[in-house]
Amino acid sequence: MAACTAWIRALVLAGGIGAALLPSSAFAQAVAADAGIPIESDLVKSKCGGCHKPDANNRMTRISYRRASPENWERTIERMVTINKAAVSAADARAIVKYLADHNGLAPSEARPIAFEFERRLIEWTYDGDKDVATLCSGCHAFSRVMSERRTKDEWAGLVSMHRGYYPLTDNQPILNGSGFRRSRSLPPEETDKRQPMEKAIDYFAKTFPLVTADWTEWTSAVTPANLGGRWAVTANIPGKGPAYGEMTVTADASPDTFVTKTTMTVAKTGETVSRTGKALIYTGYQWRGRGADAGKPDEPWREVMFVERDRTEMWGRWFTGAYDEIGIDVKLAKISGSPMVLGAGQLALKRGGSASVTIFGANLPATLAPGDVSLGAGITVSGVAVANGVVTARVAVAADAKAGPRDVVVAGVVKPSSLVVYDKVDGVRVLPRAGLARTGGAVFPKGFQQFEAMAFANGPDGKPNTRDDWPLGLVDAKWGVEEYSATFNDDDLKYVGTIDAKTGFFTPALDGPNPARSGNRNNIGDLWITADYTPEGAAEPIRARAQIVVAPPVYMRWMASEVGK
Repeated sequence: MAACTAWIRALVLAGGIGAALLPSSAFAQAVAADAGIPIESDLVKSKCGGCHKPDANNRMTRISYRRASPENWERTIERMVTINKAAVSAADARAIVKYLADHNGLAPSEARPIAFEFERRLIEWTYDGDKDVATLCSGCHAFSRVMSERRTKDEWAGLVSMHRGYYPLTDNQPILNGSGFRRSRSLPPEETDKRQPMEKAIDYFAKTFPLVTADWTEWTSAVTPANLGGRWAVTANIPGKGPAYGEMTVTADASPDTFVTKTTMTVAKTGETVSRTGKALIYTGYQWRGRGADAGKPDEPWREVMFVERDRTEMWGRWFTGAYDEIGIDVKLAKISGSPMVLGAGQLALKRGGSASVTIFGANLPATLAPGDVSLGAGITVSGVAVANGVVTARVAVAADAKAGPRDVVVAGVVKPSSLVVYDKVDGVRVLPRAGLARTGGAVFPKGFQQFEAMAFANGPDGKPNTRDDWPLGLVDAKWGVEEYSATFNDDDLKYVGTIDAKTGFFTPALDGPNPARSGNRNNIGDLWITADYTPEGAAEPIRARAQIVVAPPVYMRWMASEVGK
């Protein structure tokens, strides 16, 4: 198992990947006929053909009748090696995943709705299709895992059979109150659909997620090799620190669809600089999978998952690290051409009747600017402008009667819409996320951390708090604390489950394993309230906000943890 883990961790490191995505005539004919996708890779046929026999048209059993994300193909190869003892080296595994993701992958429109699955986001999400089918699958994993696949009906049936063979409890899941692939209770007399749940699911999958779709056919005809070399402007949001701006230089590497990167960003709130180098690989013509590391921490890589838009001028996604991928940065990248660009302001809000220095970040901005070259709208006077290292600093005064609400930032005629807000007072503070998750660790398993942040808000046009039109004013420096989230008599979670940094809002869980100091030798798990106290300028009393955190046990078994892009 150690040997398997070693090569799987190297599964998609850039380099030695193989041919880029170039659809063939045989491929196009097979797609049109819905007769399976020909496998034209000699490597795939040699390494997989012992079990998945190719026919005269190079259609391999199972493989030719399935499309999937890079992560799902990687999970399949991992399963083939660990359970079926397939003899595949790290280099061969990289090339196989690359080929299958390119030729048997997902169209951009198929992957876009479930980008969070690949970005490893912990979010609230509900599938808006068949609820019974979604419940059947989501007892073990998110339904977005299912949406990462496209198969023929026979292949969907084969997938269900695989689940039943490897995981017999799926027939009657205890965690789903006895429901599962097969019914354990009689149907009510009025029920007309007598199919078993798994039969209903197979029919639904075959209709909703078929092997051949118009989007996939169109994409494989239109896709061209990804030419992403050049300069990219980076706009990022770092939890606990706020906006960061900078630039990524992308350079083509030796192998097709592979790139090396160099990124430098400035955190607007603190002024600190983040410098990072990395490598990346493009799957299916639009799926960026890479890894990067801070200059001073080369042994602590961050994974990069981004969606490359079809015009090759925008990318967006998440860069993340942590034992549970819980520490992440949201990023948006825009290709830098010869024209000036405004990325955003260093602060989200300006108070009416006050004055401030506003930092404006961009690319290719003029080296010298006059006050008249910078505008923040009516009621805001720009009295001075300085430019240093591409960052514009404008001295502004906001009239007491300036209209409250979002404002555009204009520099030398270039507009960044709704970059900041003019407000009258701070009406409230919210702790984000509203519900957090941490995992005990440090003894046997690694810890899972949680970063909280305090966001100030002003009531929007409706004048009411906590409504959709509220205006975010930016992160504030709150005083952080914890309180007992009472769930039972004599609850003692406050004493045992973890601590929060009073200045940064970073929560650290306690040690994993039984704790003899707790009654019943219990683990250090439980619930807490996270509190944030902030006193706005001129206020007599602080505003308090709070959120919940659940401190859970470690994930004792990581089912096919993805290494794509690691």
